[in-house]
Amino acid sequence: MSATESENERKRVDMTTGAIPPKLLHLAWPLVLGNLLQTVYNLADMFWVGQIGDGGVSVAAVSLMFPLSWMFVSTAMGITAATIALVSQYVGSGDDRMADRVVGQTILLTLTVSTVLAAIGLYFRRPLLILIGARDEVFVAALAYIEIIFLTLPLTFLFFAFRSSLQGAGDTKTAMWLVFVSAGINVVIDPFFILGWGPFPEMGTRGAAVATFISRAFAAAVGVLILLDGRFGVRLRLGDLRPNLSIQRKLVDIGYPSTIDGWARSFASVAMAGFVARFGANPTAAYGIGVRLMSVTWAVAGAVGNATATGVGQNLGAQTPERAAAVTRVATAGTMAFIFAVAGVLFVFPAQAMGIFVDNPAVIAEGVLFLRIMAPFWALFAGVMVIQGAFRGAGNTREAMVLSFLSRWIFRLPVALVLAFAWTLTIPGLGITIAALDWGIEGIWWAYSFGMVLSFVVAVGWFRLGTWKRGVIDRGTASDPAFDADSRAESDADHEYIDD
Repeated sequence: MSATESENERKRVDMTTGAIPPKLLHLAWPLVLGNLLQTVYNLADMFWVGQIGDGGVSVAAVSLMFPLSWMFVSTAMGITAATIALVSQYVGSGDDRMADRVVGQTILLTLTVSTVLAAIGLYFRRPLLILIGARDEVFVAALAYIEIIFLTLPLTFLFFAFRSSLQGAGDTKTAMWLVFVSAGINVVIDPFFILGWGPFPEMGTRGAAVATFISRAFAAAVGVLILLDGRFGVRLRLGDLRPNLSIQRKLVDIGYPSTIDGWARSFASVAMAGFVARFGANPTAAYGIGVRLMSVTWAVAGAVGNATATGVGQNLGAQTPERAAAVTRVATAGTMAFIFAVAGVLFVFPAQAMGIFVDNPAVIAEGVLFLRIMAPFWALFAGVMVIQGAFRGAGNTREAMVLSFLSRWIFRLPVALVLAFAWTLTIPGLGITIAALDWGIEGIWWAYSFGMVLSFVVAVGWFRLGTWKRGVIDRGTASDPAFDADSRAESDADHEYIDD
């Protein structure tokens, strides 16, 4: 089989031609389903840990890992955002060989970064647990869990590399099926390791971590085999694992803003939860339910944003920036229409929606207030998430990062402080006194809504400027500094091997 024939057989969605809506849907629905499968996996994990019968100690121990887990996931997201941008643009330009080379360097970078993080985490595991508040029995249970989870990091990062590589090339289904199978394995084996079913000893939280390790090892191994096979969007060649500093620098330069973006979102969420907690148990419970309802819309918008990233990247690679803009407009309009319809149902039936999760009238009343104030604006923030996806596909991850900072740290948190709380501030030397409005918990909800509106206005304005249309790849392998004489010689050898 010739090299050209092998490349043409790759399974992928070509976003550079044809009708945009069906191709976007083809890319997006596996991503949505994959997000939901991951949610089910997390819930199942927590369910089996909750069956240990230690008064909630194990649940608390596993829950404490969330802030640390999000930090690691954010780091991986930075690398994968860069991979999607580069792979999609090289595929769009017709340079599959450079796309493959990016995949090899992504694998190398993720393994290096995750191994370093795992080593640091294992070395400082006790101080880290104390820092995040683990004490006494919770500390012991969390330590048993975290020691295995840190060993799982390279496997988790490998799967992120696999998924982003295929997604950039236009294949989202393969990763979805692998998530489905690996999550299923984890759910099935959880009780055997956690509770000691059958011949297995009861391992508690360590058993949950062991089950996670096994399922992610399976996903990582199968993912690497699929990449080596080469029929699914991109191909991993062992020769491409040789360090290429030019591509590595490009991956880091494009990726680090996405990592900072993830950290900023995580810290902002913690800060807002702290604000809400000051108003008591009922608003806090309503907030927890409301955020989970919002997270469903975010899962959809985030998936469409990722699909948009692929479409934008391919079209910028093909030097069709106007079609890239059209992909973004279609994705944004379609997502906003869908989210507006969902939010509309919740706005009309807020008590019934809250009643699904809780039967406390006071909590339901707080939840009704939450939904009535915020739901009408969810579609706007969904639009922001899609536009951020377009920026990431173009490789303009800094713009996406700035949008996240603005929406959370400028348009939301300071506004919440002014609207929700009672305080006064006198400016020294001027004698001017500034007073907060003291709206109570409603101020928190209106701060969210205010942030969604302003973020959407800024995102649309920034998108219309068109500064994202340049892309981040050099045209042609001959002009790409990452594709030097040694690389071309290696590419020729690769093609000879395929012909054999």
